[in-house]
Amino acid sequence: MPVSALTRFLGDSPLRVIIKLVIVSLIVGFVMSAFHWSPWDIFYALRDTVLHLWNMGFDALGRFASYILLGAAVVIPAFVILRLLSYRR
Repeated sequence: MPVSALTRFLGDSPLRVIIKLVIVSLIVGFVMSAFHWSPWDIFYALRDTVLHLWNMGFDALGRFASYILLGAAVVIPAFVILRLLSYRR
Protein backbone atom coordinates (compact mmCIF):
# COMPACT_ATOMS: atom_id res chain seq x y z
CA MET A 1 0.00 0.00 0.00
CA PRO A 2 1.50 3.41 -0.98
CA VAL A 3 2.26 5.82 1.84
CA SER A 4 0.67 9.27 1.53
CA ALA A 5 2.61 12.48 1.98
CA LEU A 6 0.64 13.24 5.16
CA THR A 7 1.49 9.88 6.69
CA ARG A 8 5.13 10.34 5.73
CA PHE A 9 5.12 13.82 7.31
CA LEU A 10 3.44 12.70 10.55
CA GLY A 11 5.48 9.52 10.86
CA ASP A 12 2.39 7.35 11.33
CA SER A 13 -1.24 7.29 10.31
CA PRO A 14 -3.17 10.46 11.21
CA LEU A 15 -5.52 8.58 13.59
CA ARG A 16 -2.63 7.03 15.53
CA VAL A 17 -0.86 10.40 15.74
CA ILE A 18 -4.03 12.04 17.09
CA ILE A 19 -4.42 9.30 19.72
CA LYS A 20 -0.77 9.64 20.77
CA LEU A 21 -1.09 13.44 21.01
CA VAL A 22 -4.24 13.15 23.14
CA ILE A 23 -2.53 10.72 25.54
CA VAL A 24 0.60 12.85 25.86
CA SER A 25 -1.54 15.99 26.30
CA LEU A 26 -3.47 14.27 29.09
CA ILE A 27 -0.26 13.29 30.90
CA VAL A 28 1.32 16.74 30.52
CA GLY A 29 -1.92 18.43 31.58
CA PHE A 30 -2.12 16.23 34.69
CA VAL A 31 1.48 17.01 35.67
CA MET A 32 1.02 20.74 35.06
CA SER A 33 -2.17 20.72 37.11
CA ALA A 34 -0.44 18.87 39.96
CA PHE A 35 2.28 21.55 40.12
CA HIS A 36 -0.21 24.41 39.54
CA TRP A 37 1.61 25.47 36.38
CA SER A 38 0.06 27.24 33.44
CA PRO A 39 1.46 27.74 29.96
CA TRP A 40 2.08 31.38 30.95
CA ASP A 41 4.24 30.24 33.88
CA ILE A 42 6.43 28.30 31.46
CA PHE A 43 6.62 31.30 29.14
CA TYR A 44 7.56 33.65 32.00
CA ALA A 45 10.17 31.19 33.30
CA LEU A 46 11.78 30.98 29.86
CA ARG A 47 11.69 34.77 29.51
CA ASP A 48 13.24 35.26 32.95
CA THR A 49 15.95 32.71 32.16
CA VAL A 50 16.88 34.50 28.94
CA LEU A 51 16.90 37.88 30.71
CA HIS A 52 19.02 36.49 33.53
CA LEU A 53 21.54 35.05 31.09
CA TRP A 54 21.52 38.33 29.14
CA ASN A 55 22.20 40.36 32.28
CA MET A 56 24.88 37.96 33.47
CA GLY A 57 26.60 38.28 30.11
CA PHE A 58 26.75 42.06 30.28
CA ASP A 59 27.76 41.93 33.93
CA ALA A 60 30.62 39.62 32.95
CA LEU A 61 31.64 42.09 30.24
CA GLY A 62 31.60 44.87 32.83
CA ARG A 63 33.87 42.86 35.12
CA PHE A 64 36.10 42.06 32.15
CA ALA A 65 36.42 45.77 31.33
CA SER A 66 37.20 46.63 34.96
CA TYR A 67 39.93 43.97 35.00
CA ILE A 68 41.44 45.47 31.85
CA LEU A 69 41.38 48.99 33.34
CA LEU A 70 42.85 47.77 36.62
CA GLY A 71 45.66 45.99 34.82
CA ALA A 72 46.21 48.91 32.45
CA ALA A 73 46.77 51.20 35.44
CA VAL A 74 49.94 49.21 36.14
CA VAL A 75 50.96 47.97 32.69
CA ILE A 76 50.76 51.23 30.72
CA PRO A 77 53.00 53.27 33.05
CA ALA A 78 55.46 50.35 33.27
CA PHE A 79 55.48 50.11 29.47
CA VAL A 80 56.11 53.85 29.10
CA ILE A 81 58.93 53.75 31.68
CA LEU A 82 60.56 50.76 29.99
CA ARG A 83 60.28 52.43 26.56
CA LEU A 84 61.83 55.63 27.92
CA LEU A 85 64.67 53.68 29.53
CA SER A 86 65.37 51.75 26.32
CA TYR A 87 65.16 54.96 24.24
CA ARG A 88 68.22 56.40 25.98
CA ARG A 89 70.41 53.53 24.84
